[in-house]
Amino acid sequence: MDHLLGGGSELAWVAVKAFLLYVTAVFGLRLGQRRALADLSPFDFVAAVAVGSIVGRVPNATDASYLAGVITLAAVLVAHRCVTRLRRLPAVAELVDHVPRLLVAQGRVLEDELRRCGLTRADLDGLLRQRGVGDLAEVRFAVFEQRGQISVIRNDGRRDPAPELVRGLMARASAGAAAGT
Repeated sequence: MDHLLGGGSELAWVAVKAFLLYVTAVFGLRLGQRRALADLSPFDFVAAVAVGSIVGRVPNATDASYLAGVITLAAVLVAHRCVTRLRRLPAVAELVDHVPRLLVAQGRVLEDELRRCGLTRADLDGLLRQRGVGDLAEVRFAVFEQRGQISVIRNDGRRDPAPELVRGLMARASAGAAAGT
């Protein structure tokens, strides 16, 4: 019966390790930046899954002490913080982050960019409807952002063909279309 239920002292140590690792993880994430808990980028997601795995596995492991769990947890959190700071370097950001993509320009869907993002026209239509768009003519620009959200800049009668915030995206979309990539 001990194999099914475990011994009382063993269960108590599992509970103590789980509690301590939970508190350690909360404290470690609290020391980090808020962004780790907001919209998750791929590297934020990896860190969150790793923390959950450590907090979930170590308490039940007979071969891992609380101290081993804390060291593993600390290593993951330090690595995440390093990547977060290194993203300020353009070369690292290019490796870690997705680039924003212009999906709609002046009411016209940019099919090549849509395909690069792995989205279908139905996906785009659904994302636009969620933003209250009923007609593509309402959309001046739609941008697929780094973390998977869509930003919509509506037509407002301005004549500037490329506002500052989408100028680089338009150049990248044009270059991609010209190169056929």
